[in-house]
Amino acid sequence: MEAALGFSGTHSVMCERAIASSSVRHAEEICFNRLVWARKPCLRKVYHSFYETLRRHLKCVPGKLTVELGSGMGNLKEVIPECVTTDIFPNDWLDREENAYALSLPDNSVGNLILFDVWHHLEYPGTALREFSRVVVEGGQVILFEPAISVLGRLVYGSLHPESLGLREPIKWIAPAGFDPARAPYFAAQSRAARIFQRREVGSWTSEWELVSLEGILSFAYLLSGGFSRPQLYPESFLPAIQWVDRLLGRFTNLLAARLLIVLEKKLSNA
Repeated sequence: MEAALGFSGTHSVMCERAIASSSVRHAEEICFNRLVWARKPCLRKVYHSFYETLRRHLKCVPGKLTVELGSGMGNLKEVIPECVTTDIFPNDWLDREENAYALSLPDNSVGNLILFDVWHHLEYPGTALREFSRVVVEGGQVILFEPAISVLGRLVYGSLHPESLGLREPIKWIAPAGFDPARAPYFAAQSRAARIFQRREVGSWTSEWELVSLEGILSFAYLLSGGFSRPQLYPESFLPAIQWVDRLLGRFTNLLAARLLIVLEKKLSNA
């Protein structure tokens, strides 16, 4: 099956190696997603459009890195080739191993830090954001791409997605004493970004970061593609028409947004 989907024996071995790591569930998801990615051209095109959106929001910070945390399959490099791809365990298709709570990156070395569907996996976002502040240079950015908890998004993600919305769960902003980043359990709460940055349920992040962009993105093309866990509901030939509908209805983000783009800029120390 893997050969038919375009994967070599090497990729299979790398997946087995990843699954043997301490982050079993995350590794299993990546391996499964690589198989889905290979057989769903519509999904690849939709994600390419998401990556283009991220690229347009990059800030030019000479001499500083663009880094993605939780890169998974590493597909962002297709659109942002200079991006340093990372994950919590090593894989041959990624550049380096990094943990969002304890980055090995030097202080003030990053101009753009990208988290694509990663923020809602951080049980202690304040602890992670404090670490981001260490590595991101003043004026640099953290760019988050997350599920949108619009009326439609709440329905779709709440009923059809395997991860919890976590709408009523308390937000544990800072990790407790003795927390070991290397042993952090699997966590998911899809509403986390919307609750923190859209609803402002937590405001302590504003002392160091300025919210420069919060954009709801319609994408029936994404929702009807089935993503990585559901069947695709339209033929590939329909994709341009569905993307046209997305643009036509673009003003109704509160009702229909599928994704949420958040750009945080690190404040200058003298601001």
